[in-house]
Amino acid sequence: MPATGLLLLVDLDGVLYRGASPVPGVAEVLAGRARAGDDIVYVTNNSMWYRAEYVDRIAGMGAPVTADRIVSSPRATALYLVDHAPSVSHVLTVGASGLDRELEDAGFRVTRAGDAAEHIRGGGVEGTDGGNGWDAAGRPDAVVVGLDPKFDYLRLTVATDCVRAGARFVATNRDPVYPTERAVRPGAGAIVAAVEAASGITATSIGKPEPYLLEEAARTVGREPAEAVMIGDNLGTDVGAAVAVGARSVLMLTGVTTRADAESAPVEHRPTAIAADAAELARVLEALGRPARPT
Repeated sequence: MPATGLLLLVDLDGVLYRGASPVPGVAEVLAGRARAGDDIVYVTNNSMWYRAEYVDRIAGMGAPVTADRIVSSPRATALYLVDHAPSVSHVLTVGASGLDRELEDAGFRVTRAGDAAEHIRGGGVEGTDGGNGWDAAGRPDAVVVGLDPKFDYLRLTVATDCVRAGARFVATNRDPVYPTERAVRPGAGAIVAAVEAASGITATSIGKPEPYLLEEAARTVGREPAEAVMIGDNLGTDVGAAVAVGARSVLMLTGVTTRADAESAPVEHRPTAIAADAAELARVLEALGRPARPT
């Protein structure tokens, strides 16, 4: 194994846990890899939570974690704007508190769509004749859309007005659904699609399978994304993101994708390896960490 160890980028839901329940053995495998010198960074498309809110949950499962080793789609979105949109200082958010806090941490002034919506509440059909959403939101430079459990017509109106007025349009991710312990709910991608349909503008998306999340995760530990091994349960997002940055990937069969799904995918979109459980993950990572034999 190289002296620096592997760079493991680890998805959360479907890999480390399913709902409130840990996936058996995965935390222990990760703890062992960390002791052996691997760099471990957690990457998630979930846009609802502030990264520090994951720490107690992950640590309670026995996995190695610090807040700076968690890169969520809101965190990556905030850093993307810092790096790629220096003229943006004021952001309208359609999302939950985790998105707001990540943007504020990065130095942005945040206006919440729910607050702006109250200023355009008028007679007739709500939001259609009570004023312009861009003015109500204070004319933000950008609109960032994530998963918003309170999303409604007024919030859609505000976001659409701002995008139509020229605000930069960024999506934390395009996941169409959000699995919960009780049911599968609409995801951030469903809300992004509504704003795109109403505004006629396509958002820049940050989360997997786009490369930005993995690029930021690698940068967190001073490494290149192509060095990484992405461990995820979703062929489209997790393996897709690995392909986008030229990284290797391990598909865990503990979440949404089946072995048949992976084996029927085009060769260029298949994972480097498949692991059915923690024991198989440990064996796969051990093999991936061995130096290549000279030819």
